[in-house]
Amino acid sequence: MPRVAPARASDPFCPVYDAIAVLQGKWTMQIVHALIEGPMGFNELARAIGGCNPSTLAQRLDTLVRLDVLARRVESSTPPRTLYSLTPAGDALRPVVVAIEQWGQQHLRKDRVQAVRRAARTAREARAS
Repeated sequence: MPRVAPARASDPFCPVYDAIAVLQGKWTMQIVHALIEGPMGFNELARAIGGCNPSTLAQRLDTLVRLDVLARRVESSTPPRTLYSLTPAGDALRPVVVAIEQWGQQHLRKDRVQAVRRAARTAREARAS
């Protein structure tokens, strides 16, 4: 495996850190994962990823379009329909998504993940009250 050079303070761009910063954005990987199946409209995408606030989804989609990970196409129909799809840069994430899926299947136990999710939800609810 090729060696990755560490980031230098004199070079503000680091492909590893900057790629992670883009991909760790809330809902980003779920959006990319859903669009691997093909283009989707906003509501279809919202249903596919589930649980994302519409304004958050709109913001993430706009960001990913600006970063050239996604393409937005407006179909001239009545009413107009906006479709989102992966660009070649977005489609290049396909093996990353597959690798994450395979890692999760091999190394994560469903009961442990569910317990962590429950604990996080309980902590959020405690902070909110």
